[in-house]
Parts: sequence; structure tokens; C-alpha cells
Amino acid sequence: MSLPSMLDFLRRSLERLPLLQVFLSSCLACLLCFQASPALAQWGTTDLPPLDSAAPEFTLPSNAGDGEIGLSDYRGQWLVVYFYPKNFTSGCTLEARRFQKDLPQYRKLNTQILGISADSVSSHTKFCDSEGLTFPLLSDPNGRVSAAYGSWMGDISLRNSFIIDPEGVIREEFVLVNPSSHSSEVLARLKQLQTT
Repeated sequence: MSLPSMLDFLRRSLERLPLLQVFLSSCLACLLCFQASPALAQWGTTDLPPLDSAAPEFTLPSNAGDGEIGLSDYRGQWLVVYFYPKNFTSGCTLEARRFQKDLPQYRKLNTQILGISADSVSSHTKFCDSEGLTFPLLSDPNGRVSAAYGSWMGDISLRNSFIIDPEGVIREEFVLVNPSSHSSEVLARLKQLQTT
């Protein structure tokens, strides 16, 4: 390859670099929004809170209730807090639909579902309306709560979930879950925990 050809190749490659960056970023987002590898767990900003410890307290804006929902609002009942990357993406939509489908079983177990992502309250409202979701979604735009639960990477929440007992203690955690089977796994573990 001649020097002018090589320089032309390098120039064209550099021009495509932003496109390559967009492509790679999109691939990473898709990976996180559908089914991420457990190896990505190390990318979370903090460690997961320990099992059998008090769940980190939070109050966040929500599309439901009086506009804000806190952990303490659910003392006396079981709680599933699930973090997810983004509304309207395929994996996140599938996961939310599964929780909604299983919601009557959760209610029989005195359990509330809360979804948390960096999306705005307005986006949560549109997502709930679009998918017929009747459980609250909470907005964590700066990732403060997601980070407290070891579930924050860059500017999105990782797909992690926690079962919290009526006293506010973390009894189970699920890391980088499969959205298609996750609700079933949570229900099975919740039943085990409630019978012990």
C-alpha cells in the first residue's frame, strides 16, 4: 500500500470513529437492556448491600401515589425492588410485563413491586400507560439510590433486584437477571422465604 493510500485509509477511518463509538455504545446498551453477562457485575459503582442487612433508605419521585415513594412507605409488607436500564427497550419492557402478569400472585403474598430507573417520571407514566403497568416506577436520574444498591453504571441502572422483608431487611438479591424468567424466579424465592 502506497503512502497516499495509507493516509487516505487513515483519514477515512478517523472520520468513521464517531460512528464506531455510537455503534459500540449501542451494542453495550442493548446488552444491558436485554440480558447482560454476570461478568459485567463488576462495573457497578458500589458493592451490593449485604444480605440480611437493612435495605438502604430512599424516597424518589414516582408516577404513582402522591408523587414520591419511599422505602418506609412499605414497612409491614414484603417488597421487590427491581432496577432496570431504560423504559421502552425490549428487555426492560419484557421484564415489566412479566412482573405485571404475576402481580396478582405477588399481592397474595403481601408483596409490592417497585421498579427504579434513571428515566423521568413523565417517561414512567408513558411507559406504564403503554404497557398497562399498575405498580409504581420510581425516577432515579442521578443514580443515587441505584448506587446505594450496587446497581449503577455510568448513567443507567443495572438489572438487579432485591427482596426486602416487612422489617426493611434485604433477604435476597438477583444480579444482572434474565428479563424473561426473572419474575418467576423472584416469586419462587419469595415463597421460600415466607415459609421459613
